[in-house]
Amino acid sequence: MIEDSPQSRTKLSELGEFGLIDLLTKNLESKLPSTIKGIGDDAAVLNFEGKHTILTTDLLVEGVHFDLAYMPLKHLGYKAVMVNLSDVYAMNAVATQITVGIACSNRFPAEALEELYSGIELAAKMYNIDVVGGDTTSSTKGLLISVTALGVADKEDIVYRSGAKPNDLLVVTGDLGAAYMGLQILEREKEVFKVNPNSQPDLDAYTYLIERQLKPEARRDISGLLKSLEVKPTSMIDISDGLSSEIMHLCKNSKTGVNLFEDKIPLDPSVISVCEEFDIDSTTIALSGGEDYELLFTVAQSDFEKIKANPNFSIIGHMTEENEGMHLVTRGNTKIPLIAKGWNAMENDTED
Repeated sequence: MIEDSPQSRTKLSELGEFGLIDLLTKNLESKLPSTIKGIGDDAAVLNFEGKHTILTTDLLVEGVHFDLAYMPLKHLGYKAVMVNLSDVYAMNAVATQITVGIACSNRFPAEALEELYSGIELAAKMYNIDVVGGDTTSSTKGLLISVTALGVADKEDIVYRSGAKPNDLLVVTGDLGAAYMGLQILEREKEVFKVNPNSQPDLDAYTYLIERQLKPEARRDISGLLKSLEVKPTSMIDISDGLSSEIMHLCKNSKTGVNLFEDKIPLDPSVISVCEEFDIDSTTIALSGGEDYELLFTVAQSDFEKIKANPNFSIIGHMTEENEGMHLVTRGNTKIPLIAKGWNAMENDTED
């Protein structure tokens, strides 16, 4: 886990906008040849030399996407980058640069934003990307972070959501549901703290789940791994809103149906254990939990031998004709229509 540093308090008004920018970007240096000009001019200048450019943006809003009661600022900065890089890797591309926009209220001192940026810097270092620009402004309520990520790929390497064919195998990386159960544990401890602020939570048994929630890792390794196996997915998407939602996106864009097999869904033993503790069905969590940031993709059946024994992959189903529909095949061999119950930020809207 990332360690947070102690904070003093410097009012943002004492620094001004340019002073704050200098403070936040003092440790950022461009290292990629494709970055011609990074921070310090009106806009960044990039040169990808004939490759296709991948571009994606995600906005994280306090109270909707994160809760600072248990989300450390350094972790938040790191996670904000991961959310975007995951989208780039889902296109079978290499992430190269990001820009970061931050809006915050005057309750945040400069040191808090420095802590946030330290997580962004760590992510940039770990994933070999350049931070090439951004913006800072004031907010009347809370903290907002907008990250835009860029990546590159050769035209023939890009994988879209729309290429799956009937009989293609449905494959997922890693395991599912851990991030959501980590969130449930953190929410539970938050409620305990409200009742007894002196309580000291014992979270040692939940380390993996909490880390998957607070500090997810984007799967940049998968593109190179698939290439080494001489496998090109026919379609791909990252899992941010839950397995069922993402499968339905692939089906809709590829105009196919699907059979997803419940007993093939990869679950970490700690997820199963904590689901029992919370009296929640583990399959439901895998289908609808979200924030796993694993990759879901389809491959031709001819690639089965290349991936079947790889520990990074689980074959969880196969695509069908569109008119056959989208189904979960239960452990009892019953077909149930697949529905999307993924997390929806719009449901959290409140009127002031």
